[in-house]
Amino acid sequence: MFSNYLIGLREGLEASLVVCILIAYLVKTERRDALKPIWIGIAVAVAIALGFGCALEFGSQELTFKAQEALGGSLSILAVVLVTWMVFWMRRTARHLKAELHGKLDAALQMGTGALVATAFLAVGREGLETSLFVWASVHAAGDGTPRPLIGVGLGIASAVVLGWLFYRGALKINLAKFFTWTGGMLVVVAAGVLAYGFHDLQEADWLPGLNDKAFDISGAIPPDSWYGTLLKGVFNFQPDPTVLQVTVWLLYLVPTLALFLAPVGFASGKGKVKASDEQESQPSKAPQS
Repeated sequence: MFSNYLIGLREGLEASLVVCILIAYLVKTERRDALKPIWIGIAVAVAIALGFGCALEFGSQELTFKAQEALGGSLSILAVVLVTWMVFWMRRTARHLKAELHGKLDAALQMGTGALVATAFLAVGREGLETSLFVWASVHAAGDGTPRPLIGVGLGIASAVVLGWLFYRGALKINLAKFFTWTGGMLVVVAAGVLAYGFHDLQEADWLPGLNDKAFDISGAIPPDSWYGTLLKGVFNFQPDPTVLQVTVWLLYLVPTLALFLAPVGFASGKGKVKASDEQESQPSKAPQS
């Protein structure tokens, strides 16, 4: 449940910050007439993300067991690729996200209503589609048949909306670079578990060999149905009897990815510049009074 809460919080906060920046800029520049197209673009993006999630869930139920495992494994790997790209992208751009969105919005204002709708849709839609895919893959990997993963995602998104509103009102100051670094690091750990389980699905679909080659089996010490076994599975997608391939994939992904993500080299040209930029982004101006 915590891992899904983290997904909902991080992805939801990205979308919330994008919405806040777009709306605050339009209000501050006295372009309230452009708010309606922005909200239309946001609504379309949310609807498509929900529709995509429903299509994944209900569409996969019509498949055979092996087809379901093949689809689940393939989409899990795709979800990990997208989330990995997203966390590295956000790690680099969090410090100047506001300036980038302002530039796109200025160009859209000159092009008309359709461009405004497209700008909002593209800005929010990417996070929505990534969230739907990664949540589906994570829920599929958990496979406990309970609504807890979806509750976790819902709570995460709700928290993100509240934080976004407080950020907009100027009541909350967030160091975006640090926030996305810490949550990104935790998401890399979650993604490693999803990736390993995705490869396990491909083994069950007979796409990959080694299903019976167990790396270890500690089911006696950590029963899957125990509270701590459930907790470890929910947070890290932990499996007490993984295959050799699962453990190999988990290590080959987690160690270099996490090391590269947390390494300061390549993310900024100087510590002083990063600090100054972070502080500027973490203190938004208060929302204009209507």
